[in-house]
Amino acid sequence: MKRLFLFTLIVFVMSNSASAQSATVAQQADHYTFQLSDKVTRQKVMFKNRYGITLMGDLYIPKNTKGKLPALAISGPFGAVKEQSSGLYAQNIAERGFITLALDPSYTGESGGEPRHVASPDINTEDFSAAVDYLGIQASVDRNKIGIIGICGFGGFALNAAAVDKRIKAVATTSMYDMSRVNANGYFDATTLEQRTQTLEQLSLQRWMDAENGTPALAPKGLPDKIEGNEPQFVKEYFDYYKTERGFHLRSINSNGSWTVTNVLSFMNMPILTYIKEISPRPVLLIAGENAHSRYFSEDAYKAACEPKELMIIPQAVHVDLYDRLDVIPFDKLTEFFTKNLK
Repeated sequence: MKRLFLFTLIVFVMSNSASAQSATVAQQADHYTFQLSDKVTRQKVMFKNRYGITLMGDLYIPKNTKGKLPALAISGPFGAVKEQSSGLYAQNIAERGFITLALDPSYTGESGGEPRHVASPDINTEDFSAAVDYLGIQASVDRNKIGIIGICGFGGFALNAAAVDKRIKAVATTSMYDMSRVNANGYFDATTLEQRTQTLEQLSLQRWMDAENGTPALAPKGLPDKIEGNEPQFVKEYFDYYKTERGFHLRSINSNGSWTVTNVLSFMNMPILTYIKEISPRPVLLIAGENAHSRYFSEDAYKAACEPKELMIIPQAVHVDLYDRLDVIPFDKLTEFFTKNLK
């Protein structure tokens, strides 16, 4: 009897420990990296893109409003989830009278798509248009007043989406990356033809390895688990957001995972800003930090775009400041921009 009691006790403790661990993981997965507001209602929604991938999003609706409202679809940064920056943006702009949708891109977060942890210049552009599809059929949304915001790498996809999808009446980006350009040419276009060719040869061979293994290999984690102090400044800044309590999320690739090794292939020869001029006559707002390593992407996009366009440089701000710093992100400017142009 004593042995049976001890065995039962061990099983009970192990069971409770496993349940507690599962509960902890569930809590981490449902965690939002910002304080939730009581001025809006938030509801989980799902919809499909043109490729049949089920996308998950959080819909933020301002309380005590009547009639049809203007709406915004928001996504990014690249490798992040809706419980991070895009949700923060969606909530704060919903407080100002818009219906907003923060979405997980295809193959990431709670959205569908296999294999996981891949990106596509085409499909991620389509994700924005699919969000516009969803918003435009909601009874509370004025479908003639829909805009989009892209953060970081999804800034480039947002500009591409606005160029091709004429339903999008205005587009804004913050800390914008051109993911095709940076993958094809490196930072500040420093990659040589020889280096590019070598990379493509390695990635091409990796495809055979993936085919033999039956699954795509994952690249090493993009961010270290610990900062040594000799990393580039922008890596330290990314670490400070994604790997600390400030912005960590269990489902975020940048916080807790990595992309597939071959993920960059489709970006290497598919430029996404080729038709940026065709956003005009609809307006573009590009926002970047003065000290952001990515600032040149916004400046070059501004030069390439046609009027009406505006470039806003935030003094002393770095790239990740526009992810979550409420004293830095110009929500009043974003509100003014979309209020004026969604009409």
